[in-house]
Amino acid sequence: MPDPDWLTRGARHVWRPYCQMKTAPPPLAVARTEGVRIILEDGRELIDGIASWWTACHGYNHPHIRQAVTAQLERAPHVMFGGLAHEPAYRLAARLAALLPGDLDHVFFAESGSVSVEIAMKMALQYWINRRVAGRTRFLGFLGGYHGDTLATMTVCDPEEGMHSLFAGVLPAQVIAALPTDAAAEAALDRLLAEQGGDIAAMIVEPRVQGAGGMLFHDDEALRRLRRLADRHGVLLIFDEIFVGFGRTGDLFACAGAGVTPDIVTLSKALTGGTLPLSAAIASRKVFEAFWSDDAGAALVHGPTYMANPLACEAANASLDIFEAGDWRGQVARIAEALEAGLAPCRQAPGVVDVRVRGAIGVVEFAEPVDVGRLCARFAEAGVWIRPMGKVVYLTPAFTIPEGDLERLTAAVRKVLTASG
Repeated sequence: MPDPDWLTRGARHVWRPYCQMKTAPPPLAVARTEGVRIILEDGRELIDGIASWWTACHGYNHPHIRQAVTAQLERAPHVMFGGLAHEPAYRLAARLAALLPGDLDHVFFAESGSVSVEIAMKMALQYWINRRVAGRTRFLGFLGGYHGDTLATMTVCDPEEGMHSLFAGVLPAQVIAALPTDAAAEAALDRLLAEQGGDIAAMIVEPRVQGAGGMLFHDDEALRRLRRLADRHGVLLIFDEIFVGFGRTGDLFACAGAGVTPDIVTLSKALTGGTLPLSAAIASRKVFEAFWSDDAGAALVHGPTYMANPLACEAANASLDIFEAGDWRGQVARIAEALEAGLAPCRQAPGVVDVRVRGAIGVVEFAEPVDVGRLCARFAEAGVWIRPMGKVVYLTPAFTIPEGDLERLTAAVRKVLTASG
């Protein structure tokens, strides 16, 4: 079929993400979505293997979320959050605070994951300013880390693997270290903090899985080491749970599952079940109290225009309803088992150096970066939507994916990767 008119007319004006516009193959035209399927304008149906960058955890067009958003649309689609309040946001903030561990009680809303990380970084910097502690102006990130594409978040990504090496020397340099995955690495980080801790406002880490930096896994002991070191050297600890939050690794939140409470946690992606943009930076009582003052200058002066959008907050509340009522833990365990079995044969595929699974995340890693455009086309021919990145082909399907569709996903990965050699 010829491309739809809207695609032909708009193609010369749309700047697409993560691709060289001159050489990239054209995008697939989507007509609608349903369940775990993307239905294209030409009538083909693709099983979505990555849940639209990990957001659609309950599948597309979930009736409970759709009904909640429709009802809120009739009441108030949006109202500014400065000086006004609405029930969906206040109810959502209270529910998130109750679900998160420790005293992570203070929720600041935004629209995107990158912005929530920027807000967390801003909170950390101003925490020290408000406490009248000078010099804590830098952040400590980790090799393999990825925290977003906005300016401040780029500085705490892995400078080599984080897609932002082009900006080296332009953006402020942060401290990047190895994760303390063993005693030796913990000792090295301890020495680094002893030397430079007075300059560092906070450490930031993706708990359990470093996502866009390569789908790298680490155990919970690394997180406990970070908490100990942060306390020892008086540094704040930020958990970026934008990828792993809301069940992806088998716990609703990685911090709760690991038994580690950070000072700030960021959430987005699956927060609304993949329906509307929303994010949050959630601070502990200690952090919040540094801003609680009679001095107006001590306030956090930040406010995205669409922060706490009522439609998005109601979608998030509906998504939490589904988590509370459903067997998502059983779904994630089922997916993990199927990914282990279905991807294991890929260890024999040409160029593959590792196959690993954690929760509802399956990863096939190559020695060299893969040809994203070519593999996307091959996967689409096999009836699935999978978009690799860097050196990895990965699956992060909706928790609701039926057994047959999950088998088709892993079979397509085996078929395409074996033939790609």
